[in-house]
Order: sequence, then C-alpha cells, then structure tokens
Amino acid sequence: MKVDAGITTNMGAVATDARRLEAMGYDGIRVSELNHDPFLPLTLAADATESIELVTSVAVAFARSPMTLAQTAHDLNAFADGRLVLGLGSQVKPHIERRFSMPWYKAARQMREYIEAMHAIYDCWYLDEPLNFVGEYYQHTLMPRTFQPDNTAAGRPRITLSATGPLMTKVAAEIADGMIMHPFSSERYMREVTLPAIEAGLALSERTLDEFELDYAPIVATGATEEALNQSIDAARDRIAFYGSTEAYRPVFELHGWGDLQLELNRMNKRRQQAEMASLIDDEILHTIAIVGEPTDVIDRMKARLGDIIGRTGFHVTSLSDDDHASLLARLRA
Repeated sequence: MKVDAGITTNMGAVATDARRLEAMGYDGIRVSELNHDPFLPLTLAADATESIELVTSVAVAFARSPMTLAQTAHDLNAFADGRLVLGLGSQVKPHIERRFSMPWYKAARQMREYIEAMHAIYDCWYLDEPLNFVGEYYQHTLMPRTFQPDNTAAGRPRITLSATGPLMTKVAAEIADGMIMHPFSSERYMREVTLPAIEAGLALSERTLDEFELDYAPIVATGATEEALNQSIDAARDRIAFYGSTEAYRPVFELHGWGDLQLELNRMNKRRQQAEMASLIDDEILHTIAIVGEPTDVIDRMKARLGDIIGRTGFHVTSLSDDDHASLLARLRA
C-alpha cells in the first residue's frame, strides 16, 4: 500500500516540507484544490525531491478545458520525471457555474468525455496521432507541430478520478488509471455501492482490480494528546456536515437511513448556519464515516475497513515526530 501525506500550500515552505516527507518514507505528497492551485506547490516539491510521487487530490477538472489541463499536467509530469498522479474531480454544479463561471452538463457523461479528450490529446503528443476529437461537449481538432510538446520521455501522466456515485465510479473504472474514493463514504457504502460499480466498469475495460489503483484517504480524527484528539473530532464533525449538506453525497446518508439529515444540513448551509451544522453529526454518524482514535488505533481501523483492496491512502499527524511517523507507516504497510 502506498501512503501519502498532505503538504503545505505555503509556497515558501513547500520545498522543506517535501524533502522532509520524502526522507520520512512517504510514497507521495498530495495537494487538494481548495483555496490554492495544486500544481504550483507540487512543482516546487518536484524540484526539491527525487522519488516521491506528486498527487493532485483533487484538481477540479471542469474549471479548466481538457487542453489546458493536459498541458499543465504534461509539463509537471515531464519536469518530475513521470512522478505526477493527476487526481481529478468534478466539484459540484454551483461551484462550477457560479465560482468558476464554467459550463456544467451531466457530470458523469461530461467527465467521461473530458478524460477521453485528454487521452486523444496525449495520443497526439506521445504517439504522434492526428488530433481529431469531436464530442458532445468538447472538440479538439487543431494541433500544429509548433504547439506540440517535444519533452515526452517521461510518458503521459497517470489519471485517477474522484467518485462517489455509481455513475462516476463506473466512468473511473472504464477510462482512468485509478479511482479516488471520496472520504465521505462509509465501509458499507463502498462495499455495497462503490465496489460493484468499479467491477462493472473494469469488466468493460477488460481489466482487473490488480491493474487499477484504488485510493482511499478517509476522514481521520486522531491526535497525540487528548486535547488534539478532541479538536480533530470537532473538525471531523464539521467536515462531515459540510459534505453532508451537498445533494451529490446524499446517497451515502440514505443507505444508512439518514436521508432527511442531508436536507436539514442543506437548509442550514443556505442559511449560513455552518457553526450549528456540526452539532447534528452524532457519534454514530461520526464513527460510520470517519475513523476515530489514537494514531495506532486509526491505522488498525483503516486496514480493517478496506485494507484488502486499497492500493493507496493518505495519513499524517502533524504533531508526531518523524520517528513516530516511520513506525506508523510500517504498521500501515504491514
């Protein structure tokens, strides 16, 4: 199992942080696209390291065109000697339309075409095939030699797709190199909904789970002290409430009989009652979605939840020493 750690988005500290995480034995460093672009810190991290993989977890696909993202990913992957894992996500309709001012169609269908367009672009760049992609949402039919990258020795970036619902999950299993299981998922949801959809998609692409990387970094509430653990639990309740307010994640709640909670969280979020939303996440919901406990307990529970199928995960406790991390990494990989 590969284990990643999140890295700072403070541009002045990225290099030092990346070197430290590589020395500690992490397989990858990951950056989410929240309030900063993920590619800039990963570029600095690439320059400061030698072997650690660089993971976007995730970059918002629909905020960019397939060509724009293909170019950015190619440049970083080439610079990093093939170490980029391009994790993509769709985000949700209000953010794409109102925050990024970009078009939203049917998410799973659009994402399938988006990644197919990127594959066509990479076939042009890496295999010297003519670029002639004409889809329902994206058209890429022009690629003069002047605009075709020539530094292709590192190969094309690996593409993984974040998914929660069965439609997007099936898309990931059909056309991506791996899938990022959304942290807002229970073990029951993943085994009853996610895995069957993955198996259906892999069957269509004539692949097996051994050829497909499953990445699951759960919501974790842990800490080296009781105070740190309690603070982490509060943060986990807040994060679950935030995800739970979004309609796209309602199926997880519905499977457990909590569908009405999603509606209430959504109403509270629209009324800007974010501070009160976390109080609705009781202990049953907390422990169903998140993994809670002291660091060694969290490691054991992570392995028990999905250790039989997961090829990649994320785990890092900032308050622990480097030696403690090395011990926990060994325990997680055992």
